[in-house]
Amino acid sequence: MDDELIHIRKRLQDEGEKTIAYFNALEPEDWERQVYITGFGWRVGDILAHFISAEKAYQYYLQEVIKGGSGAPTSMDIDQFNEAEVATMKEPPEKLLEDYQRVRQDTILMTGDLDDSDLSKIANHPWFDDREIGWYLKLIYRHNTMHRMDIRKSLKRGAPLPHTDIQRTGRQINPPEK
Repeated sequence: MDDELIHIRKRLQDEGEKTIAYFNALEPEDWERQVYITGFGWRVGDILAHFISAEKAYQYYLQEVIKGGSGAPTSMDIDQFNEAEVATMKEPPEKLLEDYQRVRQDTILMTGDLDDSDLSKIANHPWFDDREIGWYLKLIYRHNTMHRMDIRKSLKRGAPLPHTDIQRTGRQINPPEK
């Protein structure tokens, strides 16, 4: 395994552990606190459910690309997908944490089956368009970091946040409209 794959695997492991530690440190009442004012107003537990469903989807589509596919369908409505998936995952925190750990381990194991040439294969994403698999593997751990940051801000403020790049980073980073 080359240095880039080793780095990705380590970051997936480290950020997965940080995510578990973060959610384990929450107070029981925090799990029901609303984080976002947009969409269906996800609560803290919904965000962990989102991590699970999104990572499973990444596993599926990236493995399809390795086999010669193109990734997620270009017609996929990612917001609808996320809302529908999270709505089906109303589990207690312990179960969500267990499921998250299993899904993250599956992602790490998946990287063990990759070689250097796989990282440059192109995968479609309904929001980010065509990017290399290596970029998407990094997105998996960065995505969770972004949402954990939003949870922290929301809990500190005692109020839900808009779910926007401008709110989060101070600048618009979303892809341009097609």
